[in-house]
Amino acid sequence: MNLTHQGNHSLLRLSKTAFLASSTIPVDKVLACYDWAHRMCREGRCVVSGFSSHLEKEVFDILIQGTQPIILVRARRLYRQPPPTLQPLLDSNRLLIISTSTAPRQSKSTAAARNQYVCEIADDIIFVGAGEGSSLQSLQENWKEKEVGIL
Repeated sequence: MNLTHQGNHSLLRLSKTAFLASSTIPVDKVLACYDWAHRMCREGRCVVSGFSSHLEKEVFDILIQGTQPIILVRARRLYRQPPPTLQPLLDSNRLLIISTSTAPRQSKSTAAARNQYVCEIADDIIFVGAGEGSSLQSLQENWKEKEVGIL
């Protein structure tokens, strides 16, 4: 894996909670995820994710309102120019962006490699919607020892 990064590399030394959500989530789980994200903001816990699925993006939008550190792991090459929403986080050393691929676009294989890396660097993992047929199901089985919750 060819890792490249932008931002505060020292965030990797922090205790990290991974947040991985399937692209199809039961409606009753969504509010629990929002509550969880607000709790991470209050606790200042570093969250690592690809922030790629719809729910992961919504959680990211909540997290950036807090002050805790965030690690964004991309399944494609780094940004040439980070989006305006990310620049203040980079400027305040709250964000580390890691790329696990040099591909111009995310694919199923680059997303799988990204999610594997997220699980490897996390101290604990929250899985959402990792049920039958989900691409997260095998990850959940392989990383049971780090799992702290299934929302």
